[in-house]
Amino acid sequence: MARIALFGGHGKVALHLERLLADAGHETSAFIRNPDHADDVRAAGGTPVVADVEKMDIAEITELLRGHDAVVWSAGAGGGNPERTYAVDRDAAIASMTAAQEAGVRRYMMVSYFGARPDHGVPEDNSFYAYAEAKSAADTHLRGTDLDWTILGPSALTLDPPTGRIEIEGHGASDKGQVSRADVAAVAAAVLERPETVGRTIEFNNGDVPIDEALDALR
Repeated sequence: MARIALFGGHGKVALHLERLLADAGHETSAFIRNPDHADDVRAAGGTPVVADVEKMDIAEITELLRGHDAVVWSAGAGGGNPERTYAVDRDAAIASMTAAQEAGVRRYMMVSYFGARPDHGVPEDNSFYAYAEAKSAADTHLRGTDLDWTILGPSALTLDPPTGRIEIEGHGASDKGQVSRADVAAVAAAVLERPETVGRTIEFNNGDVPIDEALDALR
């Protein structure tokens, strides 16, 4: 059994992931801002921890992470407010990386998006610009740490039922594709069990290849 620290614990991907981790025998500390979401987290198999990381400093986040075996960042401001987007998707995410290092939690998984990079190409007058900039900065910072990191880059997210099948960038995937949130969670759960994915950015969408088989092809 592993203890997983999950930021953004009430997100749609996160709730799917909590169920999968619980089924695999792991314990998940699901960090949430709103205490009203605690029952949903418990129903999904996670342990709710009320913590607003946007307002916490590195020392406080470090204390949250002590005793865990891995960190999953699946939090986000939800768009619409550039100031909050930078505060959560960039600044709080980077703070969590430093906190993971200080807490001695080596494994770190970032849920990003397909195409997140400094040359993302999103124009400044586009409402997606702040998110693209924030995720690029967070991902770049993570790659520069000595953490055992993996970055997941799913394409456009849907609420479709899980298929258990994906395509990975370089193996037929396109950033113009789609992927269900349930399948993103399944990929995340699988990647946490695979040390060979450390140091990899895995961009993917739904496809025809079973998830484990698709990940095996990365070896």
